[in-house]
Amino acid sequence: MRLLLIADTHVPHRAKDLPARVWSEVDAADVVFHAGDWMDPGLLDQLQTRANRLVACWGNNDGAELRRRLPERADVVLDGVRFTVTHETGAATGREARMARQYPNTDVLVFGHSHIPWDTTARTGLRLLNPGSPTDRRRQPHCTYMTATVHSGVLRDVVLHRLERRG
Repeated sequence: MRLLLIADTHVPHRAKDLPARVWSEVDAADVVFHAGDWMDPGLLDQLQTRANRLVACWGNNDGAELRRRLPERADVVLDGVRFTVTHETGAATGREARMARQYPNTDVLVFGHSHIPWDTTARTGLRLLNPGSPTDRRRQPHCTYMTATVHSGVLRDVVLHRLERRG
């Protein structure tokens, strides 16, 4: 099962649309995760139409319509792996232990908010993944997103992809 992880798209404030490479990944993925800060309900409509399956939440910059249509936290089990997607996880310091306590029944926590890619594992085995942002790099050298696979109850092949700067 092929996964695409994105967050903090901020369309149309930071970009008019997702990069073409990300849309290609949407088309290839079995499941797309979006960890909030959409800004435009139109992007949600597009992803719901185009993605094979969408697992998503709202973020702190999302307005009333997105909050009405999406949960603050979404949980899904894919091939035996328990995923949670949420937007904010608080400060980086102590994040693994704090999230392990907060999500004891989750194997993989997908989150956003910081625009900073993150891939760590808590002592409990909880994997924490932040794909960064495909449209707003902030102080990062590149815009980013992640892909991964799930096979036989194991998350594999987690890759952080860098997007080249535009113009």
